[in-house]
Amino acid sequence: MVSLNRTSADHPDFLFLVELLDKDLWNRYPDTQDFFEAFNVIKLDAQVVVAYVDDQPVGCGCIRAMPTQGTVEIKRMYVKDEARGKGIARKILGELEAWAVEEGKERAILETGVNQPEAVSLYRKLGYEQIERYEPYVDSEASICMGKAFARK
Repeated sequence: MVSLNRTSADHPDFLFLVELLDKDLWNRYPDTQDFFEAFNVIKLDAQVVVAYVDDQPVGCGCIRAMPTQGTVEIKRMYVKDEARGKGIARKILGELEAWAVEEGKERAILETGVNQPEAVSLYRKLGYEQIERYEPYVDSEASICMGKAFARK
C-alpha cells in the first residue's frame, strides 16, 4: 500500500530520493545536465510529497509558487525504478495538485525532457498539455514544458 506524506524540502527521505533523481538525470542527459543543475535546487519554502511503500521512500515531487499569480511549478518528480508502473507518480502528482488547489492555485506548469518519454506520457494522460518553454528553459532543446489548469469547484 502506498502512503503519502506532505513535508518540507529538508526532509531526509526527500533528499535521499532527489540524489537518486539527479543520478538518473545525469544518465539521461550527460551533455546538458550541467545547465539544469542550477534550476533543480529546491528552496525550503517548496511543498514536498514523499511516497512510501512498506515505510520505505519510493517517490517524491514538490511544488513551488511561481511569480505568475495562481500558478505553481511541479518540480523533482521521481519514482525509484523498482516502484515504477504501480501508479505512484500519479498519486504523488494528484496530491501535489490537491495541495495547490487547497491554497487557491489555478494552474500548474512543469518542465521535463525529451529523454523522459514515460514522464511526458504520464503528464499527458493526466491532462497536461505542451506549452511554450518558459524561463529558464526557453533555449533548451532538451526541455518540454507542460501546463494544466485545475478544475474549478
